[in-house]
Amino acid sequence: MHLFIVIVSFLAAIMLVGVILLQSPKSGSGLTGGISTLGTVQTLGVRRTGDFLSKTTAVLAAIVLLLCFIAQFTLPGRQSAQATKSVLQENVPLVPMTPSVPSAPVAPAPVSPAAPAAPAK
Repeated sequence: MHLFIVIVSFLAAIMLVGVILLQSPKSGSGLTGGISTLGTVQTLGVRRTGDFLSKTTAVLAAIVLLLCFIAQFTLPGRQSAQATKSVLQENVPLVPMTPSVPSAPVAPAPVSPAAPAAPAK
């Protein structure tokens, strides 16, 4: 299902690029500017061709956006049971929880004064 959605969205994106390239720029040299040479001005008219291409652009853009959104939720291997741990949590080595700094300061052992050595007899 995911592959089908991706292929359809790819085809719609290619069609969207084509329709955008057919639209006439501000200089008037696109499809609507040069359509009078093809003899189809009587059929659609220059204004109708521009309206058709604008509406087609909007529809194709909405289709591409919707299909990309749907494709995100149809990814294979995306299960809720597997989503409990992230990739970082799965790859972390287990380290014992020993504090590196003691929580209470350790007092040094009391040092007793040195006793004089006993005289040798």
